[in-house]
Amino acid sequence: MATYEELKSRIEELEDTGYGKTLKEVNGIKKLTVGPTGVVDVEIYYSKPGTPEETKFKINLIKLVKVELGFPGIKVTFHQNEVINEGEKKIIYLGIASGKGGVGKSTVTANLAAALNRLGKKVGIMDADIYGASIPQILKVDIKPLSGTDDDMMIPLQGEGMEVISTEFFLPANKPVMWRGPMLGKMLSHYFGGVAWADGTEYVLIDLPPGTGDVALDINKFAKQTKMLIVTTPHVNAAHVAVKAGLGAQQIGHQVIGVVENMSYFLNPCNNKREYIFGKDGGLQVADQLGVDLLAQLPIGQPVENYIYKSNEPAGLIYDQLASKVIDLLED
Repeated sequence: MATYEELKSRIEELEDTGYGKTLKEVNGIKKLTVGPTGVVDVEIYYSKPGTPEETKFKINLIKLVKVELGFPGIKVTFHQNEVINEGEKKIIYLGIASGKGGVGKSTVTANLAAALNRLGKKVGIMDADIYGASIPQILKVDIKPLSGTDDDMMIPLQGEGMEVISTEFFLPANKPVMWRGPMLGKMLSHYFGGVAWADGTEYVLIDLPPGTGDVALDINKFAKQTKMLIVTTPHVNAAHVAVKAGLGAQQIGHQVIGVVENMSYFLNPCNNKREYIFGKDGGLQVADQLGVDLLAQLPIGQPVENYIYKSNEPAGLIYDQLASKVIDLLED
C-alpha cells in the first residue's frame, strides 16, 4: 500500500477534462484522508459533477487508488469546482426563493430575467422548481428534444430571447414529477455540471422551489457563491415563512441581496388609488428581519401580452428598476 504522500501526488496528477488541467492546477482536492482500515475518503472539486465525464473520472480514480496504489477501498464525493479558465467570465448565480408557493416567484424570476436582458445582460434561467416547473410556459418555450455539444453538454432551449433549462424538457407532457430527494440532487448536478450556457452568459437565475427543502440545501453544494432574492406577498402568513426561507439561505452561507414584495396592491382604474387586497408591509417586515432592503413592490396585474411585462407598462418599469438594483448588488 502506497504512502499518503504518494497517494496525494498521484491523485493530483489526474486531469479534470472540463478544464484540461490537473487537479493540482485547479486546486481540485477538497479533502483527502486515509482511515484506520486503509479506506481512502476523498472529496473532489470537479468541473462537471453528475455528467459522464465525472463517471469516467471516478472509474480512473478508483483504479488508481485500489489497483495501482493498493488501498482496500475508497469513498468519493464530488463538488462543483468554480475555477475559471483564463479569458472566461464567471457566471453569477442568483436564486429566487420564497417561503411558500403561490406568491408569484416564477413570474418574478421570468420578468426579472427579461428586465436584465433589456438592460444588456445575457441571462439564462435554471428552472429548479422541480415539482412545479413553470418557466417554459411563462416564456412560451417551444419544447423539443435537447441537442448537445461534442462533449455531451446539454444546450438549453430559448424563450423570450433567454436560455432555459427545466425538467419540463425531460418528461412527457402533463406528466407529474414524482421523485424522492436523491433524484432532485441528481437533476441539479446535471443542471450545474451538464449545461452549456451560451458564450457570454453573465447571470443564471435559479427558480427555486418554495421552502427550505432538498433543492435549496443542495444549491450550496453545486454553487456556493449563489446569492438569494426572497419573494413574498404583503400578507402576514407569506411574510412569516419568507423570513424562514431567507434565514435558511443565510444559515448555509448564501448572501440574501434583498426582498421583492409581489402582489403588493391593486391599482384601481376607477379612482387611480391603490387597493391593498392582501394587507400591507409584509415585504418590509421580511426585509427588516433579514437585514436587507425591500427592492421592489409589484402591483397585481396582467401584462398586455403573454406573461412578460414590457418597459412601457407600469409593472415593466418597476421590473427595470429592480433589475438595475440587482445588477448593482450582484456586481458590488
